[in-house]
Amino acid sequence: MHKIPTELLDAQGALTPEAVIGVVGAGAMGAGITQVAAAYGHQVLLYDAAEGAAQQGIDKTAQGLSKLVAKGKLSQADADQLCGRIQAVNTLADFAPVDLVIEAIVENLEIKQKVFAELESLCRPHTLLTSNTSSISITSIAAPLAQPQRFAGLHFFNPAPIMKLVEVISGLATAPEVAQCLYATAKAWGKQSVYASSTPGFIVNRVARPFYAESLRLLEEGAASVATLDALMRDAGGFRMGPFELMDLIGHDVNYAVTSSVFSAYYQDPRFKPSLIQKALVEGGRLGRKSGQGFYAYTETAGALVHAQAKQAVNYATAAPAPSEILLEGNLGPAQALITRSQAAGIPMHQRANAGRTQDGLLRIGDACVALTDGRMASERAVVEGISQLVVLDLALDYAKTTHLAIAAADSTSETAVTQVVGWLQALGIQVSVMEDTPALVVMRTLAMLANEAADAVLQGVCNPQDADIAMQNGVNYPRGPLAWAQEVGLARIYQVLAHLQASYAEDRYRPALLLRRKAYSGGVFYE
Repeated sequence: MHKIPTELLDAQGALTPEAVIGVVGAGAMGAGITQVAAAYGHQVLLYDAAEGAAQQGIDKTAQGLSKLVAKGKLSQADADQLCGRIQAVNTLADFAPVDLVIEAIVENLEIKQKVFAELESLCRPHTLLTSNTSSISITSIAAPLAQPQRFAGLHFFNPAPIMKLVEVISGLATAPEVAQCLYATAKAWGKQSVYASSTPGFIVNRVARPFYAESLRLLEEGAASVATLDALMRDAGGFRMGPFELMDLIGHDVNYAVTSSVFSAYYQDPRFKPSLIQKALVEGGRLGRKSGQGFYAYTETAGALVHAQAKQAVNYATAAPAPSEILLEGNLGPAQALITRSQAAGIPMHQRANAGRTQDGLLRIGDACVALTDGRMASERAVVEGISQLVVLDLALDYAKTTHLAIAAADSTSETAVTQVVGWLQALGIQVSVMEDTPALVVMRTLAMLANEAADAVLQGVCNPQDADIAMQNGVNYPRGPLAWAQEVGLARIYQVLAHLQASYAEDRYRPALLLRRKAYSGGVFYE
């Protein structure tokens, strides 16, 4: 139990604006968190061990607010009042009156433990102690404390004033009422709160690993170029940024360190294995935007860093003629909207029953047979199912609207057959990237692995299914929560893709999570 004075709590259990907040660390995260708390009406004390850093953090906040004022998004009076609620302090002893401490300093366990040991001796017994750590165990940080029940993780995402998500992380000793108060407080501050338990990576930094890892692996295998993989994840997958663009933005030193940390914390589980390609970039100092070179080179244009590469770097298939007619056997499952688009494009279609060789159906275009990927290489599937001239389609977030799609062909498929499929998709207004024959292609592979990791996190009690999806949508701007998206595609289909990936690579990296396997076989869902 941990008693929080009732006069500090509102009807929803959140800290009232009268509660005093203390922030340790005036870097980008600490200053951003300070702004969020002050915007709600709290008095905020900001401390940094570096002389003058706290005031510099306040000055930077004021500069950022002035830009909002100039754009008409904030009044000057409100900006002045917000900054007036922030005070730089010189020592941790000045935190004696605070009701909530949020630490945002270097990711070092010993340093954090030392800071919180001092804070515990200085702050009042009811004061909530929290860390913004993104990778260190909450249980470990709290272990030396006399009252570990009042300690929790409060993980904001950068930039804190803009990003919606806050992970409220409980260690072994965290009192439930502490987590509940922090959840309600973050929500009152305009954030989307989720609960998580203290495991490596929490929710976002764990579940997100496949987003980077699978495209890195595809690049290692020569399946497609960096620009092509990024474009497919944006245009077909609906992600705001492709994985290589995002790694360049985050910084390869940071992204690689997080992956390595999670990999080590899970005792070298192959699901989290770092990439040698990214390791080489870090070793070569090619850290992304901040160094001017990563997967892309960057030049400064109008004060902003932009890709030096032209859009032509994306591998689009050359123009091909539209087919005179198509033949559909059964349906294309999640890709059935392509048939609707084909009809709208005026392409004559004939239809007959599914021959039963595939889970869904086949589309015949001239010599070509087209099917949605099931996770196998097209060459393997063509032999096993006896389908000649096979071309497989990648997944899209919305086949009714997608403007770009990946395909791959079996080695036995002729160039003529591939061209016929390309012509059909181009007639629907879809740019086509022809990949090397690889299991599950790009978007389908990535979704399957994201959903698998989210399902495993749910199974292990890290979070519930809803919070897993909320975290990924609000923490890293995914277009859909991976579990909800997997349900829409079909959990049996996602399980099949994972099983085929595991068989193709003979690696434990692709093992289906037990919860996903159970849902696939039972016909269940993660949530309605």
